[in-house]
Amino acid sequence: MRGAVSVEGWPLDDRGAAYGDGLFETVLLRDGRPLLWEEHLSRLVRGCHALGIPMPAEHELAAPLAEAGIGLFVFKLMLTRGSGGRGYRPPAFPETRLRWQLAAFAPTETHWQQGVRVRHCRLRLGIQPALAGLKHLNRLENVLARAEWDDDKVAEGLLCDSDGRLVEATAMNLFWQREGRLETPRLERCGVAGTLREALRERLAITEVDVGPEVLDQAEAVWLGNSVQGVWPVVRLDDPDGLERQRWPLAAIHRGFQAEAHRLLGYPLPDPT
Repeated sequence: MRGAVSVEGWPLDDRGAAYGDGLFETVLLRDGRPLLWEEHLSRLVRGCHALGIPMPAEHELAAPLAEAGIGLFVFKLMLTRGSGGRGYRPPAFPETRLRWQLAAFAPTETHWQQGVRVRHCRLRLGIQPALAGLKHLNRLENVLARAEWDDDKVAEGLLCDSDGRLVEATAMNLFWQREGRLETPRLERCGVAGTLREALRERLAITEVDVGPEVLDQAEAVWLGNSVQGVWPVVRLDDPDGLERQRWPLAAIHRGFQAEAHRLLGYPLPDPT
């Protein structure tokens, strides 16, 4: 029998490639400095603990950062359980495999300034508390949700779980203000606990809530955010058929929350609207 064939350093029997048995982090670098690095490491530690994967030493994770140049880069690292085991049964003593990639990056500044149009997705996220909050490698739900639209005017899609609770966007966390309070979906059943979300919750009074999508009809302002793109104000929300459901005019209320996030990432602070 032939051994596993390596594809760009990944053997075909790697459990991350075969089963999504692993984790990843996507880190914004500014002039070689990783932003929200402690939050990324903390989430990776939680993921390793949940999956039973040995956590690499921090110097191993940070070693590639020396190759980043001046300017903005995205550093993506992937950690898998490695090879071995029989079928779904994992190896008793996994030998993890760590891979990484550096790519020059430019954020979508028009989304910061003009806001974005988003839509509800039909796909529902499966409820699995054992994986909730983690950035694991099995992202097929996100892929299927993102395939629901092909209109470049729509920047993101919002996802609910199978019980109809609002969770997140396909690649960003969701925030809104309702009756003067900042809120975000609770992520104890599914979804990704973004590092920007965690950093903002340490600095602002953001309440986690279990609500359905109708809550956005009561919102005074809505935002999407992640640790790479920053924060996008939402100015229009469509239903799954692309029909307009709600609009929010850009206002000073949007800019204050956005500015708090952009200070963390070194992005320009928005002009007051």
